[in-house]
Amino acid sequence: MALEKVISVDLIEVIENGSIQVRTKTAILEDGKAISSQFHRHVVAPGADVSAEDAKVQAIAASIHTPEVIAAYQSSLVAQPE
Repeated sequence: MALEKVISVDLIEVIENGSIQVRTKTAILEDGKAISSQFHRHVVAPGADVSAEDAKVQAIAASIHTPEVIAAYQSSLVAQPE
């Protein structure tokens, strides 16, 4: 019986304001078959540092997070009432 822990980015979504939602799956495998899994989500906002993100997330951010998208996102934060 061999147990293995596998962590992978299994879902990447871009939402309307340019934010990228990332879902990470942690699976426990026993002899190659999943016996348990857990999910974690986080959001990468336009203009955020993506250097620690998965390569796929970095590639998407490089193409989606244009200066125009970053400026629009930052303007929407300023416009929100407290």
